[in-house]
Amino acid sequence: MYVFSGHTEIRMGLYDSSIPARACQDPNDMNQQNITLLKADLFGKIELVSPSQNEPQSVIVRRDTRCARWWTRPVARYLAAREARFLQAASGIEGIPRLISWQDGVLVRSWLEGAPMQVARPHEPAYFRQAFRLLTGLHRAGLVHNDLAKEPNWLVQKDGRPALIDFQLAWAPSKRGALFRLLAREDLRHLLKHKRTYCPETLTAREKRILQTPSLPSRLWMATGKKVYLFITRKILGWADREGAGDRNL
Repeated sequence: MYVFSGHTEIRMGLYDSSIPARACQDPNDMNQQNITLLKADLFGKIELVSPSQNEPQSVIVRRDTRCARWWTRPVARYLAAREARFLQAASGIEGIPRLISWQDGVLVRSWLEGAPMQVARPHEPAYFRQAFRLLTGLHRAGLVHNDLAKEPNWLVQKDGRPALIDFQLAWAPSKRGALFRLLAREDLRHLLKHKRTYCPETLTAREKRILQTPSLPSRLWMATGKKVYLFITRKILGWADREGAGDRNL
């Protein structure tokens, strides 16, 4: 079952029944007034937690890998740890959630209110100019996202500004070499693909050339790796994960 709430689609029905319910409960939940399930799957659950209706600034997002199935739990924790490291490295960059804590398989970060790109459908050139600046700031800090083909990872905030979420595949290398530059270019190319969808008339000649020249790893991925990925996610896990599609289900 899928229910849209905020900037995340809720997927239910994939909890591991072998995990006692108490293992997935935070001992402080009894003091929380509002807990909304955003997503539950093989890798755990994600909740929106609001301690007080009168304190919207205190709203947080909690990713709990303790609820993952036993056979996906190591992967879930590895991905959550990657996200925690990235958020820590990206601290202070506007448009990126703030890491609050990462402990015992539970990641807590700040909540960015907004709608995903495929829902908000940004047609304003200003959005893509700001998105480019956000991406440039990320790359200057030595960080690449690696998953920007997916529209749900781009948010349109209430004031129209862009934001990014979902950093499980992000990378923060100690040195910026050829691979970093290649991946940063792919981040940019994926942003330009979205710009081509929603604001095509503003594409420059240089941006069109970038769109027409995907990197060699990208071409290899489309020819080989993506087929394996789609087989695993759609046939085995039952996900309808169409990268960049407007009807993508998380």
